[in-house]
Order: sequence, then C-alpha cells, then structure tokens
Amino acid sequence: MLQITDLHAAIDGKPILKGITLTVNAGEVHAVMGPNGSGKSTLAQVLSGHPAYEVTSGSVTYNGVDLLELAPEVRAQNGVFLAFQYPIEIPGVTNAYFLRAAYNAIRKSKGLEEVDPMEFLDVVEEKLKLVDMDVSMMSRSVNVGFSGGEKKRNEIMQMAILEPELAILDETDSGLDIDALRVVAKGIREVRKDRPELGIVMITHYQRLLDEVQPDFVHIMVDGRIVQSGGMELVEIVERSGYDSFRD
Repeated sequence: MLQITDLHAAIDGKPILKGITLTVNAGEVHAVMGPNGSGKSTLAQVLSGHPAYEVTSGSVTYNGVDLLELAPEVRAQNGVFLAFQYPIEIPGVTNAYFLRAAYNAIRKSKGLEEVDPMEFLDVVEEKLKLVDMDVSMMSRSVNVGFSGGEKKRNEIMQMAILEPELAILDETDSGLDIDALRVVAKGIREVRKDRPELGIVMITHYQRLLDEVQPDFVHIMVDGRIVQSGGMELVEIVERSGYDSFRD
C-alpha cells in the first residue's frame, strides 16, 4: 500500500527527514516513536501534503501511484487521512456541514452521488457510537469549545466516516486522560474491525495507546531516521530507558 524509500525533507531549508524507508501493507498498524524533534510529525505532514515541507529526495508510492505528485485534496480523495496532533477550531462551521462536505467530496471523486443531510445523518449516527459521542456534537462548530479528549475523539469519528485506506494518526493520544485514551483506542479498534484492510501509521510517545491497539510493528525515529524496527519489545525499552539506548 505505502512504500517510502530514502525520503529526505526539509522546512525553511532545514533538513528534518534524513532517509526514511518504510513499507506499510494493507491492514497493518505501524507505530512510530521517537524523541521530540526527531521528525515524526514532519513525516505525517509530508505524507499528507503540507506545502511548507519540501521533499529534497526519495520517493513515496501509494497504491502504485507517486504520492508526492498529488495535491493534498487528491491524496484525501484517494484515501489518505491525517488525524492532527493539534486539531484546529473552525468557528461558524458545524461538524455536520464540515464532515458532509468532506464525505461528498470523496464520493464525487469516485463518481458517486452526493448524499443529502438526512442521508448523512444515518451515516453519522452509527459512527458516533464508536467514540461515545452524542449526536448533538454534530451541531457544534468544529472543535470550538471541545475538550482535548473531545477533539481527539472527533478526529477518530472523522476517520470512521471518511473510511480511508491509509490513516496517519499524529499523537492522537497526547493530552488525553486514561478514560479518554481508552475511548479513542476503542474507536481505532472498532474502525479496524469495520475496515480490516485499513493501514495505519500511528505516531505516539506513550505505551498506553500501543497496549490498547497492539501494533504489528514499532519503529524508533532519531534525528530524522528510523534507527530500529521491531515489535512491542522496543516500547518496553523506551519505557525503561528512554531513547538514549537508540541514539548511537
């Protein structure tokens, strides 16, 4: 599904990614861990097409297509989803309007008819249950007045509705208490049950989410490179000794 080969990227002329190589197959969950400044969020932004980041060399292939040649909205239409580390607020735009616009844009790109508000409500109500959200949340402006936990649950709800093929979760667990984290993890698990072919790149600092989701692979990033890959045993090393043992 996703093949990243020797990817280098910079922002404002400063190199951040310094040779990332990673393969994600359909249905796999890959966790990416690393100290602050190691390039984890840059990787997420590059994959989603943030214009501030310049790819200086390397390649990214998604379902046989050069992902880097696609505009951000075309990547989204083709099934690439990004859950933000810091979800933005959009005053005056309701969750329902925002999500239906995104949902219909994806349908239109596939040659399908758009759904009207009542049809969309049927789609939404089932997905809201995945993250324990009330339907009243759909009438509120996107993330305005939401708690940290509500914002992150809203991101997972968006993922459930938009049904991507590749989901990039950028520190979805940051700022969550244990109860909110369990709700978010449950939502991720339920989405995977509905869409077993979904590939996930999960960026995180914490073992708690990984214990709940159980990724297939864990990758440690240091200074713009993946320095070691393995399983949950790497998470245990991080919890016990931090990232110092990986810096060399």
